[in-house]
Parts: sequence; structure tokens; C-alpha cells
Amino acid sequence: MFKIRKSKYRHVYCDAPKVEQCWTDFRMSTVTGDQQYIKASTKYFAVGMAGGGGSMVVGRLDRPGRFEAGLCPIVTGHTGAVMDMDWNPFDDSMLATGSEDTKIKIWSIPEDWEPTDEKGNAKKGENLSESLIDLVGHQKKVTLLRYHPSCEGGLLSTSADTSVKIWDVESAAEVQSCEETHDLIQDIVWDYKGDNFAYSAKDKAVRFVDARSNNVISKIEKAHEGSKSVKLVYVGETGKMFSCGASRQSAREIKVWDLANLDKPLHTENVDTAAGAMIPLYDHDTSVLYLAGKGDGIVRLYEYEDKAPFIFKLNDGFRSNTPGKGYCTVPKRGLNIMGHETVRMLKVANNEGVQPLNFYVPRKSQDFQDDIFPDTASGTPAHAFGEWWEGSSKGPVLMCLNPAKGGGAGGAAAAPKKKFKSAAVLSKELEAANARIAMLEAKLAENNISLE
Repeated sequence: MFKIRKSKYRHVYCDAPKVEQCWTDFRMSTVTGDQQYIKASTKYFAVGMAGGGGSMVVGRLDRPGRFEAGLCPIVTGHTGAVMDMDWNPFDDSMLATGSEDTKIKIWSIPEDWEPTDEKGNAKKGENLSESLIDLVGHQKKVTLLRYHPSCEGGLLSTSADTSVKIWDVESAAEVQSCEETHDLIQDIVWDYKGDNFAYSAKDKAVRFVDARSNNVISKIEKAHEGSKSVKLVYVGETGKMFSCGASRQSAREIKVWDLANLDKPLHTENVDTAAGAMIPLYDHDTSVLYLAGKGDGIVRLYEYEDKAPFIFKLNDGFRSNTPGKGYCTVPKRGLNIMGHETVRMLKVANNEGVQPLNFYVPRKSQDFQDDIFPDTASGTPAHAFGEWWEGSSKGPVLMCLNPAKGGGAGGAAAAPKKKFKSAAVLSKELEAANARIAMLEAKLAENNISLE
């Protein structure tokens, strides 16, 4: 007897965004690579700009509108083009960027950052050119960055020098460097708790590394037969992984792997024969995979279930004639929860700017829907970097999304933010303090007052 599989997310839909909901009129960077080209926190998004100085547009999610070069403030400080960036999951204003100049820079976006006003018009502002921290250690361009999912200040990076490094951001120190392969690395991902990481390389192998001991604990010799980039996703704490690549005939496919037995995949799902590399965006809370691709206008939805065949196609959640260059998701706590928005993707296109793709579950009730909004990762770290490095193993701290309990957009559930200052700001403050000390000492001398 034929049975229809039940799913709360089967009818998820996304309408095409209107022009007034988009960010437009900035020239995109022309660099290419395995990065997503755009990343977002609950407050901002960042994309690379064309031009010198490693310029980036950092836009506010609540201020869509038209960008005007030379007027709107930008982030600039690298001497080469920005390859990748990532937002600190515990500080919505802290951004890490990796560049062709081999450096990683950590930035703090000011609270009064406004590239566009409330009406969506370009607004004049001062550029941000002083980074908080520079991380120096890679010998070639930095290609990918990933913040640690549960500890404060952990950062994973890879470079064209084929090394994968772990950084303690707060102390600006490199603590580990994995140099197991000599092939260009295509993707790096932390597992759910951040105890291990995995990376795929051009040799078609996927390696799994113990982050603290730096030992390769397991390996898939040939994840996919094709030559397209292989992208990886840990499926929460299920002990499974998705790899997205291509077959020998260049058909795109998703494979499901059991991390306890990597001899062969549990399942292979054929996708299509499009040419671009895939961009898998997995929602750990709902077990739904949003599958986009470079050059694609389609976002496909798959739901994971921990039994064969493991992934089930829900629908083509969004179709557009405009090809996307890159995609990312906004953290769940930044969504319109009471409007039943389950995922918000940002799509960057060469000529169309940045477009929001809002995915909704159709519900008549205006109440909080706890069945489609399980607890999600909060803005509070589970432990400090030093604790994690010494062996602490914790998953992300979870929060309830019910606005009545302080969840949802603007919800509390975040640790007090540390105040950071750049070296330039500290130097100016030191000069001012020294000048004041000299002035006070002169006044004391004038009045024959001794400090001894």
C-alpha cells in the first residue's frame, strides 16, 4: 500500500523578493574560489567588492536599499582581495576575513554603522580601516574561514598553502596546523561540538581530524568520482555526514556517510547535471537541507531522517531565472518567528546585488509554533577557548525561540559582549594619557608639589 511520507516542512515556500527588499548597486568582487561569497550574522551581511584594498560591503539586514560607491561606508584594510569571511556566532558585530594578502583580520563593526538610511537611500559614513587583530601564519592566500560552533574565539582557516590552522583569536595565536595534504583544499567544516573537523581536497579525499591532537582519525579515499568541488556537512550528532560533489559523468549528487564506517556511502542521491559547485546549507534544528549551487536559480529542499534512504526531497523551494553567485543563511534567532519564517537565505548575484529568500511554513495560527521551531543555537558560548583546548566537549548552548520567553529576533540569549579596541585606537588613547600625565606633572612642579 502506497503511503505519503508526513513532514511539517513539505509545503515550505519562498516568494520572489521585491526590489525594495534587496541591497543593490555595488560592484561585486571578481575573485573566484570555493567560498560562498556572502556571510551573515543576525544584524549584518558581508560581501566582497571589486577594487583595491580588499574592500567589503557590510550591510544591515534591517536596512535594504541602494549602495553608492564613494559615499557609503565600507570595510577596507587588506592589501589583496578578500576571499572568504565568517561572523562570530557569539558576537553579531565581529567579522573575520581572509585575503589574498595571506592575512586574517578580525573586525568589529560599530554600533552606528549605517550604509543606508531607513528609506533605503545611500548614507554617507566613515570607512572602517582599522582591524582589531591580524592573524599571520599562512604562506599563501587564505581561502576559507570557519568559526568554532561552541567555544568563544576559536577559528579554523585554510589557505592555498594547503594547511589547515586553528587560531585562538583573543590571544591572536596559532595553536595548531594540519599539513596532511599537498592538494588545494575545497571545504573545511567543524563537527557539531567542534571536537573534530573535516576537510575535502582536490585529490577527492575527505579527511577527518581530531582538532586537539591534530591526528587524522579517518579518511574517505574518494568521496566523489567527478572533478567538481566537494562540500561537506555534519548532520548534527547523528554520526552521519553529507558530501556534495559530482559523479564520473559530472552529474551532481549528494552522498550520505556513516562516520563509523566510511567504506561506502549509505545512500547516493542524484541531483542534476548543472555545472556549478553545490552550496549545502543545513538547518540542524529541523533536519532540512537547503541545496543551492553556484550559477543556479533553484534552491532545493531535502529532509534528513535517520533511516534509509536518509534524505527525502521536499520540493524545489525556490526557482528564479537569476543565477546566484553565492548563498548563506541568517542565524535562526534573527528570523521572523511569529511570521513562521523557518529559514532566511541571502543570495548574491553579479548584477542584482543581494536578495533575501524568506522560507515560510504556511500556518493559519498567529501563535508561536513550537513543533516547527525547536530550540536553536543561542549567542552564548558553551566554553572559553582555553577550556575547549584542554578537553572540554560541549555542543552549542540552546535557546527557546518563543518571543514570550525572550527568544526570536532580538532575543536576549547572548553573553555580554566584550569591548575590543584596535591597536590604532589604543595608541591614540595612550598618547592622550601620556600628554595628560605630562600636563599634571608640570602643574605639580609649578606649585612645588613633590610626588615623593
